[in-house]
Amino acid sequence: MEISLFQAILLGLCACLSSMPGLGGTTFGNYTLGRPLVAGLVVGLILGDIRSGIIIGAAIQVIYIALVTPGGTVSADVRAVSYIGIPLAICAVQSLGLDPSTSQAQSMAAALGAAVGTLGTVLFYGTATMNLIWQHIGWKAVEAGEFKKLYLVDMGLPWISHLICSFIPTVLITMAGADMVDLMKAYMPMDGIAMKTLFTVGSLLPAVGVAILLKQVVKKALDFLTFLFGFTLAACLGLNLIAAAIVGSFFAVINYKVMMSLNRKPAAGAASADDDDEEDI
Repeated sequence: MEISLFQAILLGLCACLSSMPGLGGTTFGNYTLGRPLVAGLVVGLILGDIRSGIIIGAAIQVIYIALVTPGGTVSADVRAVSYIGIPLAICAVQSLGLDPSTSQAQSMAAALGAAVGTLGTVLFYGTATMNLIWQHIGWKAVEAGEFKKLYLVDMGLPWISHLICSFIPTVLITMAGADMVDLMKAYMPMDGIAMKTLFTVGSLLPAVGVAILLKQVVKKALDFLTFLFGFTLAACLGLNLIAAAIVGSFFAVINYKVMMSLNRKPAAGAASADDDDEEDI
């Protein structure tokens, strides 16, 4: 599978819109378009393989499900994972003749995504560093009273940073991705030590993502019941990630309605006070 120049340009534009600080905004860009789960669908539409995009995107999302950026500290750049890692993973899976739903394909996708995500931190900090230049120009404009110049500083100049550190790298890497996959296929056979190591490491990465999530969510031993319930759905009923997420959403809605009904229930003291007022009248 080869990625055309037009497809690479679309991937580069999506990388720009989803980068953080993102041109698409925090809600639409970073927390929606930039997530691997959403990007898998977008990449699948661009490359013409929606099934592979969704499956690989969901597999990679598990690794970064608990990724946070406290104080701007970024351990992995999900923009690069989504729009460089997922296209490369799709090319690799198709070139090696793997079914994207198999554990081997998902392990390879996870390993490629993690490698690209770590490399993407360089692009992130490069974007942030270049934006400091535009910020300095903005402060000078404020001091000079040229407030209309801030529109250019906020909406125009940051495109230069994203074009250099998001658009161009994404286009170049994705277009060269097919050749890199061919080299992997030629020099690293499926039964070789290198590929077996890649599959083994990739299969462990989702466990790391789930462990980080549990560390943030679980506050007491009883909280493990929710995790064990989801594990039971996946292991015993054979549900995939999407089906388990739908079931989880159903229980989340039930819990929300129960909590809202409890909050609306009047206190006993308030009811008795109303009764006394009626008797006085």
